[in-house]
Amino acid sequence: MTAGVNEQELLQFIISKTKADPKQIELVLKHEKAYIAKAEQGSKGAVDIDSDDLIDHILGRPDVKLSELAVDTILEAEMEYLMKNGMAGYID
Repeated sequence: MTAGVNEQELLQFIISKTKADPKQIELVLKHEKAYIAKAEQGSKGAVDIDSDDLIDHILGRPDVKLSELAVDTILEAEMEYLMKNGMAGYID
């Protein structure tokens, strides 16, 4: 996640979009954050993340009890929130 994100607001946004268990959402976001922290930054400080690799990484964690679709839906809702607030975007 990006610095400056209101984590409670983000969590509520994702819950409203996905109806997923808040504890599982928090786990997905925690594992995503760890994955992104290990990713290489590009020349402009941006991190290019392959969503399939990220989902596989999250699903490989033993404490995540969600389907691939559920994880993808949570990540898409997070991205929607970040884009809506001008904190992230997709690279074409």
